[in-house]
Amino acid sequence: MLYAFGFERIGVVASDLYFVDPDPIPGQEGAERGVRLEVRVLRPGDLPGGIYASRPIVVDRPVWRADLLESVAGPAGSLDRAHHHPGFEGWEPGERVFDDALSAAPLDWVAGRLADLGTLLAEANVPPSGAGPHDAADLRNAVPDIMAAVRKLLDGVAKGELARPPAGREGEPLTDARVSWL
Repeated sequence: MLYAFGFERIGVVASDLYFVDPDPIPGQEGAERGVRLEVRVLRPGDLPGGIYASRPIVVDRPVWRADLLESVAGPAGSLDRAHHHPGFEGWEPGERVFDDALSAAPLDWVAGRLADLGTLLAEANVPPSGAGPHDAADLRNAVPDIMAAVRKLLDGVAKGELARPPAGREGEPLTDARVSWL
């Protein structure tokens, strides 16, 4: 499932995620599940026809990512692998950054980060001009709606309805997998 929230030049996307890294970080082996949330550059495409034509929407390069993940082998709802990526090099995320405050209260931590777009962009080395003049305020006002979507995704993960292993491979050992929009 994918949720998208768009503002002038910045968007937020969130999706469930089932993930197995073929080259895991030591101590983080095995499948992960949860929710991935990204702040992305957003831009309208050119109208492909007349004034009434549907406009393409480009959800472009990532700026920041939060992964509210847990080990599949661990207890549901633990979010024991929750981390964030404060910046990207093109489309590739920087290293996983674990934060005690994120681990203690993941949803509150993410909400706080989204509410401060200026700091988030500065830490990602994105100039303020990368956002529209109203993006920070519009994003801050949308944080309750975004977090409601994230909670809904996490509830679906906990119920086993979302963030499931690849279809048709049940019972097979997975050495790599990525099932998600993001």
